[in-house]
Amino acid sequence: MDALVETLDTKLRQWQPDVAEQVRQYIVAIIEMADQDALDILRSKDVEQEALDFSDESVN
Repeated sequence: MDALVETLDTKLRQWQPDVAEQVRQYIVAIIEMADQDALDILRSKDVEQEALDFSDESVN
């Protein structure tokens, strides 16, 4: 986990400020969902988005 934290810290300093802030917000949201045992909802949304992306690709 320490390597993950170090990598994140390095990246947050390298990215543009608006990108770094967006990443921080995503991480806070993921932590809050994990605290509420709600990550399965996030996975469902990911699967749904992948299906929509695949559908869009097959139309083109």
